[in-house]
Amino acid sequence: MVCDFHTHTFLSDGENSPIELIRFALAYGYKCIGISDHASYSNLGQIIESLKRDCELAEKYWDIIAVPGVELTNVPAASIDSMARKAKELGTGMVIIHGETIVEEVEAGTNTAAVSSEFVDILAHPGLLTREQAKLAARNDVYIEVTSRKGHCLGNGRTVKIGREEGVKFLLNSDSHSHLDLYRGDFQKEVAIGSGLSEAEYDIIISRNQEMFLKKIGYR
Repeated sequence: MVCDFHTHTFLSDGENSPIELIRFALAYGYKCIGISDHASYSNLGQIIESLKRDCELAEKYWDIIAVPGVELTNVPAASIDSMARKAKELGTGMVIIHGETIVEEVEAGTNTAAVSSEFVDILAHPGLLTREQAKLAARNDVYIEVTSRKGHCLGNGRTVKIGREEGVKFLLNSDSHSHLDLYRGDFQKEVAIGSGLSEAEYDIIISRNQEMFLKKIGYR
């Protein structure tokens, strides 16, 4: 089943409303979508409350799992643990950290802070992931993203190589900012294979990792 845990709406820098994005995802064959708009202390509560309303609406009437989340983005690395904890206290379904992608000036130390926190669920587009960061992610049950997002995807090859060697759990996410970015057809698989994952590893992500992640965040 198609699960995509990293998308954005007009509550941050996306184009669609939350319910609109969920509707497109359902039409494209998704069984699960996570919406994780960019957040920090300035908008944390507002985003979580707004997303919860539309995710609950979608699940009431449609056959799709809709998870309200946040992506803590360009925040001080030292604030990640406490901010992620606050997001969980406010009722978010998941916390994603905007990792140290090679195409953006994210503060050094962000990846390490993310994979060290018990309140973080996914490290997105980590860029030049290190072996120690991968070990911490595996130890602390923080999932590592392989992304189809333009620019951010340039780190996928290293992420797969290092993550595989250290036993991390991967997820395949679109980082969509529009319904046009959502997965359709076999594109999710093509991103996986193009990033260096084998077909067997892709099958593990689809058949096992996605279910394990949903259990981790309380949606199974």
